[in-house]
Amino acid sequence: MKRRTFLRNAGFAAGAMATSPLFGNFAKADEYDFPLIDLHVHLTNQFTIDHAMKLAEERNVKFGIVEHPAEWALRDDADLKKYIEKLRKYPVYVGLQPMITGWEKKFSPEMLAQLDYVLMDPQTIPLGNDQYQRIWQLETYVEDTDAFMEQYMAHSMNVLSREPITIFGWPLFLPVCIARDYYKLWTAERMQQIISAAKARNIAIEINDMAHTPHKEFILMAKEQGLKFTFGSDSRTPLAGKLSYCKAVATECKLKAGDFYIPVRKG
Repeated sequence: MKRRTFLRNAGFAAGAMATSPLFGNFAKADEYDFPLIDLHVHLTNQFTIDHAMKLAEERNVKFGIVEHPAEWALRDDADLKKYIEKLRKYPVYVGLQPMITGWEKKFSPEMLAQLDYVLMDPQTIPLGNDQYQRIWQLETYVEDTDAFMEQYMAHSMNVLSREPITIFGWPLFLPVCIARDYYKLWTAERMQQIISAAKARNIAIEINDMAHTPHKEFILMAKEQGLKFTFGSDSRTPLAGKLSYCKAVATECKLKAGDFYIPVRKG
């Protein structure tokens, strides 16, 4: 099952405050000390940019739109150029969400430089011979938890240390079959590895509304060490911009506007 099908069924350096006339100044919602920006929104034939703009106005949320660089989405520079130019007409940030390592080889540096941000998660684990374990799928089976975590951490470190990304998405997500051991498996040592790798390259950490990850302990660790955060619904439905978990955990962790990464809009 493709990632976008599953999610539909289931429901470069740090930037600064945008000052584009399309955006104006970011006014914090009265009840929050941080800006409401959902940088993980997908469009479909049913959930169009016009639908997204209506939601953004209703919920007083800014959106960042992402698409996958893949054979069935954005294949090359021509596709990427068309995608960017279409979205530049709207007051949104324009990003990509690659799924597999080495994705950038199909695009020129000049075209990639026109993006506002790149968000990548470690959920598509390479197994060799063009085979992958897609750990968000409900049918994912983990036979040896220790071996899985070793492989998962190695892949996460590879994404954080090598990929040309701005935001690390879906942090600390676990397959459903082992999610009951979340607090046991996400040891302080493993969490610190992720935080250190992200900090070394100034990569922001996504607080994911769909997965309800990461948890408070991780956020506080990352905050103390100076990492920035983003909100992401990973939605392609009217749930975009709702951000219930994001707002709740950010409030509990006392995150402020300065704790958030805001892309610089390139156009």
